[in-house]
Amino acid sequence: MSSVAVPFYQKRHKHFDQSYRNIQTRYVLEEYAARKAASRQAAHYESVGLGKTTCRLCARRARSLAHEAMQESRKRTHEQKSHASDEKRIKFASELSSLEREIHMARHHAREQLDRLAIQRMVEENMALERHAVEEKISRAPEILVRLRSHTVWEKMSVRLCFTVQGFPSPVVQWYKNEELITPASDPAKYTVENKYGVHVLHINRADFDDSATYSAVATNIHGQASTNCAVVVRRFRESEEPHPAGIMPFHLPLSYDVCFTHFDVQFLEKFGVTFATEGETLTLKCSVLVTPELKRLRPRAEWYRDDVLIKDSKWTKLYFGEGQAALSFTHLNKDDEGLYTLRMVTKGGVNEYSAFLFVRDADALIAGAPGAPMDVKCHDANRDYVIVTWKPPNITTQNPVIGYFVDKCEVGLENWVQCNDAPVKICKYPVTGLCEGRSYIFRVRAVNSAGISRPSRVSEPVAALDPFDLERTQTVHVDEGRKIVIKKDDLEGDIQIPGPPTNVHASEISKTYVVLSWDPPVPRGREPLTYFIEKSMVGSGSWQRVNAQVAVKSPRYAVFDLAEGKPYVFRVLSANKHGISDPSEITEPIQPQDTVVVPSAPGRVVATRNTKTSVVVQWDKPKHEENLYGYYIDYSVVGSNQWEPANHKPINYSRFVVHGLETGEQYIFRVKAVNAVGFSENSQESEAIKVQAALTCPSYPHGITLLNCDGHSMTLGWKAPKYSGGSPILGYYIDKREANHKNWHEVNSSLICRTIYTVEDLTEDAFYEFKIAAANVVGIGHPSDPSEHFKCKAWTMPEPGPAYDLTVCEVRNTSLVLLWKAPVYEGKSPITGYLVDYKEVDAEDWITANEKPTSHHYFKVTDLHQGHTYVFKVRAVNDAGVGKSSEISEPVFVEASPGTKEIFSGVDEEGNIYLGFECKEATDASHFQWGKSYEEIEDSDKFKIQTEGDHSKLYFKNPDKSDLGTYCISVSDTDGVSSSFILDEEEFERLMTLSNEIKNPTIPLKSELAYEVLDKGEVRFWIQAESLSPNSTYRFVINDKEVENGHISCDHSNGIIEMVMDKFTIDNEGTYTVQIQDGKAKNQSSLVLIGDAFKTVLAESELQRKEFLRKQGPHFSEFLYWEVTEECEVLLACKVANTKKETVFKWYRNGSGIDVDEVPDLQRGECHLTIPKLSRKDEGVYKATLSDDRGHDVSTLELSGKVYDDIILALSRVSGKTASPLKILCTEEGIRLQCFLKYYNEEMKVTWSHRESKISSGEKMKIGGGDDVAWLQITEPTEKDKGNYTFEIFGDKGSFKRTLDLSGQALNLTLFFFFKLLDRGKVIGGLPDVVTIMDGKTLNLTCTVFGNPDPEVVWFKNDKTLELNEHYLVSLEQGKYASLTIKGVTSEDSGKYSIYVKNKYGGETVDVTVSVYRHGEKIPEVNKGQLAKPRLIPPSGASST
Repeated sequence: MSSVAVPFYQKRHKHFDQSYRNIQTRYVLEEYAARKAASRQAAHYESVGLGKTTCRLCARRARSLAHEAMQESRKRTHEQKSHASDEKRIKFASELSSLEREIHMARHHAREQLDRLAIQRMVEENMALERHAVEEKISRAPEILVRLRSHTVWEKMSVRLCFTVQGFPSPVVQWYKNEELITPASDPAKYTVENKYGVHVLHINRADFDDSATYSAVATNIHGQASTNCAVVVRRFRESEEPHPAGIMPFHLPLSYDVCFTHFDVQFLEKFGVTFATEGETLTLKCSVLVTPELKRLRPRAEWYRDDVLIKDSKWTKLYFGEGQAALSFTHLNKDDEGLYTLRMVTKGGVNEYSAFLFVRDADALIAGAPGAPMDVKCHDANRDYVIVTWKPPNITTQNPVIGYFVDKCEVGLENWVQCNDAPVKICKYPVTGLCEGRSYIFRVRAVNSAGISRPSRVSEPVAALDPFDLERTQTVHVDEGRKIVIKKDDLEGDIQIPGPPTNVHASEISKTYVVLSWDPPVPRGREPLTYFIEKSMVGSGSWQRVNAQVAVKSPRYAVFDLAEGKPYVFRVLSANKHGISDPSEITEPIQPQDTVVVPSAPGRVVATRNTKTSVVVQWDKPKHEENLYGYYIDYSVVGSNQWEPANHKPINYSRFVVHGLETGEQYIFRVKAVNAVGFSENSQESEAIKVQAALTCPSYPHGITLLNCDGHSMTLGWKAPKYSGGSPILGYYIDKREANHKNWHEVNSSLICRTIYTVEDLTEDAFYEFKIAAANVVGIGHPSDPSEHFKCKAWTMPEPGPAYDLTVCEVRNTSLVLLWKAPVYEGKSPITGYLVDYKEVDAEDWITANEKPTSHHYFKVTDLHQGHTYVFKVRAVNDAGVGKSSEISEPVFVEASPGTKEIFSGVDEEGNIYLGFECKEATDASHFQWGKSYEEIEDSDKFKIQTEGDHSKLYFKNPDKSDLGTYCISVSDTDGVSSSFILDEEEFERLMTLSNEIKNPTIPLKSELAYEVLDKGEVRFWIQAESLSPNSTYRFVINDKEVENGHISCDHSNGIIEMVMDKFTIDNEGTYTVQIQDGKAKNQSSLVLIGDAFKTVLAESELQRKEFLRKQGPHFSEFLYWEVTEECEVLLACKVANTKKETVFKWYRNGSGIDVDEVPDLQRGECHLTIPKLSRKDEGVYKATLSDDRGHDVSTLELSGKVYDDIILALSRVSGKTASPLKILCTEEGIRLQCFLKYYNEEMKVTWSHRESKISSGEKMKIGGGDDVAWLQITEPTEKDKGNYTFEIFGDKGSFKRTLDLSGQALNLTLFFFFKLLDRGKVIGGLPDVVTIMDGKTLNLTCTVFGNPDPEVVWFKNDKTLELNEHYLVSLEQGKYASLTIKGVTSEDSGKYSIYVKNKYGGETVDVTVSVYRHGEKIPEVNKGQLAKPRLIPPSGASST
């Protein structure tokens, strides 16, 4: 099937009625006329002969002679024509040869021209890209190079104001006169604007005195704007003076009224909204348009679009634009007209547009239950006697499924509709055959279901039964000077007698019920008209059957019906003319009738989101198989109704749709189905339920800004909250201020103001201020209010009160309303005694006072108003000094009750509680139901309880009594002023109390509803407790509608407890448990639903208790492994055991390996411990404790790593931090070391050192470290910069511990003194090895260099004892720095540790040397050569760490 709905030759074709005939018809008529002429000629001869011959024989002879003469004449004529035809053929062949050469050259030139155009287009595209890149680089804000110059001119002279500006994109320039925009189009004779290469000129023609002004030019582009101005002074001249020499003018003014205006300001005033209509109706979509400037000869172009397709005037639609209104009229609505309609006002300066959706419902069916009419009927692949008709199916949400369609045809000009198919066709496509060539047809479709036949669809566009190949057989060649040559293949194929066979026979469309065959006509085909015969053969049968034996086919298309489903066929086609029939064409490949297009799969997930108060946005995932889709149908249903309604009546092609016409506050669900030519998909899954309410937006602007008080330095302002909160509660307000005649606004508050009253401070006395206020919610900040009037900052001293504020109108009914207000902030010199309420109609001048006497309340009900009129109101406060300032005038109020207005209702619930209720469908998530008594908000929680769910709210009376009589009111925020009141009088109160008592008394009061309890052995106990039960009371347990036998139920009548114990609770016990109690006439029941997660919870708890019970039958852990930290900073792993005996074995494991403990735990004590001293990372792992004996086995596990390890370190830090010593100073050779001694220290503890409250990081200057019981800070080479407070802080799990030291003053000096003196202490500079080996009998000499200032004392030790000097041991000290020890004739007894002690008053060092003596012949011990002994420091005498 062709993809083009209407070919170009069909569009150009004019559809006439039966008076039209095609070429073949003309041939028939000409042949008929020739035969009639020959017949008339023969009759003439006959009549002449009969006139001269009187006998029959002579007449017969005359007729015979005339016949022979005619035959001879025809023979001569034929020979002459044959000879002329040969000459003509030879001549035409030569002309054709030359023409073919010319055509070949023309095609060659055309190809070259196309190549040049392609290259040119490619160059232009590249240049456009480069131009765009350059434009981005050179983009800049407007910059004025040459500014405007002031002018002084005479009257009647012309002024030329010019300036030069640059910028990219090119700036748009607007001219102003005294800050008013100049529009040249409004006065073309006065102003002319020019722009040439960045030079902008304003011509003021024939200036007069009124043209004296300040002229400004503003240049603007997307990057900014720039401006320049000048002054023009027009002077008047006396009669003796002339502004110019006679006859000389600066230039001539072109008075052209053909203005080419480049920009219109278009505003849509009255717009058409979302529209609902029904098939068959007439409808007009109107939109009032304000076009500025309004020019008669030049105006914007109004264009209407449906689903982005331009609409033109037609039989069904009429367009109109004029007199400030654009309209689109529908003469007869059909579902084809449904869609999104857009009005676009097109000007040279841009496009303004507005859109709204038009819904067209099905007209009432002619037969109840019949489907809606199909739509979008189109014709494809039209030919001489054949066309394919397609359509789209109707939405059948509320009807039975469609079982098929009937296609009707009608000739253009007639009204006789003929049904094309005998049986309903099941797919939305049908090939219509048997058309008469050259005639025009229209089509329509009707749907059929089990109830009946639908209304017919809208008729299709006319289509003509023409052969597209006729155009291909005629070729026109254009030559020079406007000449053209027309070539017809009929003239070239005149001698063809029997045509050749058709070619390219194939199936262009396959379905389950028919196959459409297509083929190409034979080439050459000859001049004579062709017809075709189709033959089919079932594969394997070996026989051929002619399909169209009775009806000849004139088109190269044919639909073959009556095929066996599932059987393959082959086909062939024969062509024929009056000379004979051709050979058969080539046989097609086997073709099996089947549907090539299948029903689409269901759309995916459907998501509905909020849009407006009456619409919802529905989105869905496209189906997996979306080929050949017509679109989607959307259905909606009110939650719980199970009644589905169609949202659209024409398939949409996108996966997002706005469903309009929904009821505010109602909950809906949605589903989607896809549709193609075969039918509908399955319905998608239903969406989540959504409540129809407006989407979240910023709040509207506050209004009614009123000055409530002023003390000369501050102003108290009041205002009204926005009408609409944007679907979310208002969080607060922002206020801006500015002084009068100032341009810039200044922020008053940086944080939100939560109330609608605020005092603005720090104002200038006697200055005038104006204010604007913006509200904010979770979405953002809304538009600010209009600026207030100018308020003077002058202290109020008048004796009368200030204005009341926050006037609110509620409970608007047909003839009355209630006015609320708040008391003035400024009371005057005496207290307020009452209020006067004034009102008037909007157009009236005189105010009417509603109350003669001032009312003391802050509310007043205004009555006797006229329905349908609009009023405004104000309030004045009164005190002893008189009547005070009037409040701000309220907004106009239209006095008429809104449709569907709800009122407060009273009632008693099932438990006998008295309540007042109110329902508001317009409520949103941000709405608040505010209850009040006497129009004051109810805040007494002891007497009232407010319960709000969705769009319902109830006010419950906790302990109702006669003090509750009065007027109750309610208002709902974020709505169109929904409110109501209710008078609870004594009669109504008594009725409610009686009803409450009747409900409460028959009920057995319960202390506890039905509950469950899991017992130790896993048994489940169900129980309920009533206030009291008599011995005659009856009860029963029902589980899943099955009563439980009384043998499992017990009842304690004295306590009112009824219980049932289930020994084994299993998965089969899921369901609903109900207890029914009856005691006399009183009844009660309670149910417990254990289904789903609730049941799984009980089952899991029961199984856990059962397992725990079984575990506790043997040795088990009563408390599983846990850890704690002792005061000795040891980690203790502990657990508690129970039900043990002597044979019970307890074991510890770490990472699967057993732990040897010194002491076997005493299980009889019930506690087991494992101590981990000085915890470190090596102690990480999984610790496990096991209990086992012949009764069973139990295990407890603790993973000591990760967070557990970190928590233990924090606990250790807490315990160790408590033992932290004060900071001490230790002088070392490198510098000063600050030390803190603790009971336990680990580098993984979180500690910090700080100097002057700045945290210290470990480095070369200051190094942080520690040992097992000390944490230190090493200060290398201390200086004066290092003085100050030092803080050591250790962090535990419950806090931190600090130790501080002030390293300054005397402490620092003393420390530095010891540090520097430490450099003069006694020390061993070098020379002594770490280990010495020597053979016995030899002499050992240990020599080293010592230093000290003053000279140090040198003492030698052996094995930490002073060495006794004798001939064997000799000691010397030369020059005060060379110390030596000589051992003569060493023996094995001389082996040991020798130490040299070098010390003066500043301290010293000790160096140890190990001497090893071996005998002759023994192996010499291995010694690490070159390793010197390391000295140990000795503190100075009488000195210690500070």
